[in-house]
Amino acid sequence: MSNPTRCAACRFLRRRCPQDCVLAPYFPSSNPERFSCVHRIFGASNITTMLEQLPVHLREAAADSMFYEASLRVEDPIYGCVRIISQLQHHILEAQSELLKTNGQIASNLAQHQLHQQQQQNAVHGVSYHQDQQISEPSGLSLDMQAFANDCYLHP
Repeated sequence: MSNPTRCAACRFLRRRCPQDCVLAPYFPSSNPERFSCVHRIFGASNITTMLEQLPVHLREAAADSMFYEASLRVEDPIYGCVRIISQLQHHILEAQSELLKTNGQIASNLAQHQLHQQQQQNAVHGVSYHQDQQISEPSGLSLDMQAFANDCYLHP
């Protein structure tokens, strides 16, 4: 028994649309451009095979993915969706770099704040402080604040 309204795929392929047409739910007759675009890149038998191999609950997402990839491939025949992926990866790298710079600036500001507090404590207790002097930490480690701040900022 055939479907009274053919799906976009069956209409495009000029065939009867069976009641159990695997393409009908994902390529409705109201959107023929969707199937045309996907068909141009993948071909009807590949689309059908891919959808039939998937569980029913994943087919809609697969059809959407095929349409997205096909439309980008039609728009950009060389790179397709790889162009978008590369752009997004570039944005991620830029954001990570900016985050590292910001963390370096925070570390620099924190070091300057700690240095200022140490200078204030030394002034209250009558101890003189020289700009190049290293501050001794209670653990026995010495920390040159300016070198630390520069290192955090320049080498994130």
